[in-house]
Amino acid sequence: MKVNLKNGVDKLVFGMKQDDVVALYGKADKSFKDEDDNVVLLYNAQKLRLTFYVEEDLKLGYIVGSSEDLEVLDIKVIGRSVADVKKDFASKGLTKWTEEGFDTFENSFNEENWMILQGEFGDVIKLEVGAVFNDKDEFDWKFKK
Repeated sequence: MKVNLKNGVDKLVFGMKQDDVVALYGKADKSFKDEDDNVVLLYNAQKLRLTFYVEEDLKLGYIVGSSEDLEVLDIKVIGRSVADVKKDFASKGLTKWTEEGFDTFENSFNEENWMILQGEFGDVIKLEVGAVFNDKDEFDWKFKK
């Protein structure tokens, strides 16, 4: 599954509504509201968690994935060492990371692409990508119907 930085994952595009996603992947395996009342859909087969922001008219704004099929810039990320993934990204010009650790987890955040590599025990276990902001500090929705 290709991660299209600043745009989405696979056929998913930031700014889609739930109906658009259901048309692509079918009914979610689970849905719930998070602590901010955002709607979250889980797709087990794709190993994706999709968040639709309530304050943005329930547009798809955040995607969390843990499938070993996820590729960023043609680089597989899940299940590989964080250091190796970041070295591969550096060869493609992606070098700015903010590091944060808690418990057994370590997050590497790239603000330019709104991407987080979550690692545990040195390996990437989860990839998170979100919609980016424009010059007016508003979401830059990519989905156009």
